[in-house]
Amino acid sequence: MVSAADVAHGEQVFSSNCAACHIGGGNVVNGQRTLQQDDLKAYLANYNDGHEEAIAYQVTNGKNGMPAFGAKLSADDIADVAAYVESQSTNGWS
Repeated sequence: MVSAADVAHGEQVFSSNCAACHIGGGNVVNGQRTLQQDDLKAYLANYNDGHEEAIAYQVTNGKNGMPAFGAKLSADDIADVAAYVESQSTNGWS
């Protein structure tokens, strides 16, 4: 049985692993590639085919300046953080 992503847990994972570079949905390494929805649409492969899946792929595999977290985080942790990022990007990281 597949469980729904846990956005609250995703927030904890984000705070522990992602916030250093992506505080408030920004990007301290590359300011053009934020976690704002317009930027996610522009630079994440297959974002329009599945938002959370595209975010999870990026977290798992990394790209350019972003490290891969596939060996560090569980698949459930990555699904939860993807759900959190999607939720925040939809709400403008308010």
